[in-house]
Amino acid sequence: MTPYELWIGLRYTRAKRRNHFISFITGTAILGMVIGVAALIAVMAVMNGFDHTLRSRILAVTSDIIIQGNGVPVLDWPVAVRRLQRLPGVTGVAPYVQAQAMLSHDGLVSGAVVEGIDPELEGRVNRLGADMKAGSLDALHTRDWGIVLGRALARQLGVGVGGKVTLISPQGGVTPLGVTPRLRQFTVVGLFSVGIYAYDSGMAYISLKDAQRLYGLDQGVTGLRMQIKDPFAAPAFAKDLQTRLGPAFYVQDWTQTHENFFKALGMEKIVMFVILSLIIAVAAFNIVATLVMVVTDKEADIAILRTLGVRPRSIQFIFMIQGAVIGLFGTALGVAGGVLLALNIPTLVPAIEHFFHVQFLSPEVYSISQLPSRLEARDVIHVALAALLMSWLATLYPSWRAARVDPAEALRYE
Repeated sequence: MTPYELWIGLRYTRAKRRNHFISFITGTAILGMVIGVAALIAVMAVMNGFDHTLRSRILAVTSDIIIQGNGVPVLDWPVAVRRLQRLPGVTGVAPYVQAQAMLSHDGLVSGAVVEGIDPELEGRVNRLGADMKAGSLDALHTRDWGIVLGRALARQLGVGVGGKVTLISPQGGVTPLGVTPRLRQFTVVGLFSVGIYAYDSGMAYISLKDAQRLYGLDQGVTGLRMQIKDPFAAPAFAKDLQTRLGPAFYVQDWTQTHENFFKALGMEKIVMFVILSLIIAVAAFNIVATLVMVVTDKEADIAILRTLGVRPRSIQFIFMIQGAVIGLFGTALGVAGGVLLALNIPTLVPAIEHFFHVQFLSPEVYSISQLPSRLEARDVIHVALAALLMSWLATLYPSWRAARVDPAEALRYE
């Protein structure tokens, strides 16, 4: 590419005073590029925000690795805890008992997943203690038949700290009348909220000893939970641990526990990228229309350049430069606007909700009640490159058409 090709291409980009319609189409193409790029960056930031927030909140109540017996309780768990804690990279190990139950209070009933935990050891494998909103997780140690409820679950039951709830366990006793459910009254000693409605409305915690007595496990537990230094190394760590423990145990990492959920989130991110890229594609079609009209308007100029010895390839470069400048300008403005919007989404959305008196994300429907945003440079680069690529592809046909202009035909009536 020579300097004169660049100079003529930039000159054609600026000189549109004779044809206001071409200027309007060019402005539309730039505006479409700006809107498409900005919207795509903002949406990708929101999707990243959802992914990061959900991962952190899920890891707050679940552990990196879960070890369970294959259909049988883990009996000699204190020895297993000591051995697992000595493994390199392990920061904590805790036993747990898990079962389904119904909770009842004052005529209100709700199902829940009830977990028996040791509060002291549990603090090493998750951040549940930091999410307590009332009472204390340690109160499970000091009081028999105490229970900690999710705040949404407590609201459904109409109970607070100090209130009484009845736990109805399906693992009941056998009588001449059949299997009868086991009932036990618990005192609410704490409320927690991790910010995910499914957990806040469906989880309850009791002490490990109470769970063992309630479900008749003696000294056994459902399994062990482990925390490691690097949560993203959990798949490899779990695979190695499964090899060590053998088929008597089932080892599962957090990516497997919520595999379908995160796969769906990743697929949604890809689909949103493809759908919003269509906005950029429409803007690219506007670039095609702009350049086709410019070529038609500049046929006489093209013919004169050809008679002066300018090669067809150089004519192509001239109009490719013009289209690239339009795409580059629109992409740059779109990136600036998208980054600015993505960084201010946590502030803008609450302001819009307050102004219009609406709530976009109801906590009873969605896992997250606030719109998060997490801007990643990788996504900004991918969006910018996609926009520039579409802009460049949009210049191919008009520039090819310009290179095929016949000087004799173009100058016949000049």
